[in-house]
Amino acid sequence: MHWMLLLFMSLSLPALAELDYSLKPRQIAEDTWLLEGSTDNFAKANGGNIVNTAFIVTEPGVVVIDTGPSKRYGEAMRKAIAAITDKPVIQVLLTHHHPDHVLGNQAFTDVPIGALAGTTELLRQQGDAMAENMYRLVGDWMRGTEVVLPTRTLTPGVQGFGNHDLHLLSLGGHTGADLVILDRKTGVLFAGDLVFYQRALTTPNSPGLAVWLSDIATLQGLPWTLIVPGHGPVATDAKPFEQMRDYLGWLDQLMRDGAASGSDMAEMIRSPIPERFTGISLSRYELIRSVSHLYPRYERAQMTRVDSAAIK
Repeated sequence: MHWMLLLFMSLSLPALAELDYSLKPRQIAEDTWLLEGSTDNFAKANGGNIVNTAFIVTEPGVVVIDTGPSKRYGEAMRKAIAAITDKPVIQVLLTHHHPDHVLGNQAFTDVPIGALAGTTELLRQQGDAMAENMYRLVGDWMRGTEVVLPTRTLTPGVQGFGNHDLHLLSLGGHTGADLVILDRKTGVLFAGDLVFYQRALTTPNSPGLAVWLSDIATLQGLPWTLIVPGHGPVATDAKPFEQMRDYLGWLDQLMRDGAASGSDMAEMIRSPIPERFTGISLSRYELIRSVSHLYPRYERAQMTRVDSAAIK
């Protein structure tokens, strides 16, 4: 039995050794570093690294924005930070509860992990199921990963970290509890998944596209100089907002029209995608998901209420 265990270990260790995120921080502003993920879907080839995470090196220490999709990612992120600065990590800020943004929390249990109250509650409710799904999607990259809840409740306002004043905003279009961080020193806007750029947006927890559109207007009105989307490339112009507003408006009108005409869900997911969106990563895949998440609401809105008292 002992020799069989040794054989298994000898076969599995080389495979596990290849699971390297190879994170390479890129400086995008003063004291500010980005770890940019791909715009692909979750896969064993990428280990779930489809997310933008970041960190700010402030005078008292490092502020981390989102921890990534796995314990292994979180550990790689800490190594990447250590390669840039010898200052300690002093705070983690989570933009929302989705697994690609929070399942690296295990690597940061020695520092405060901050999130909106709604984010903590959603992670408490959904975290284990999301982690289980990530294990199915990316396999061994998730080894040892468990859900770690935030330890600090964030409230909207300005929090100072040395010479970096971070404006924390509580919005809700993506999940109902979405933290946005604007660094007043650099103008960098960490928009989380309220902004997808060149990658189709996801809607599993969205309270509604009208809420999301309102959030985009709020973000665009802030004094930003650089936009860091949750997924996709950074931008120094308003194109991410324009693309989001265009896409959300199209998706909303598509489902309104479909519900009004009595189209069923199968018809909706086969809807043609406008040419201007065909170059956006995963546009068809996410249309199918968005219809499944949201279309029943549009159908219900078309139903005529019949009160029993009105029946004669």
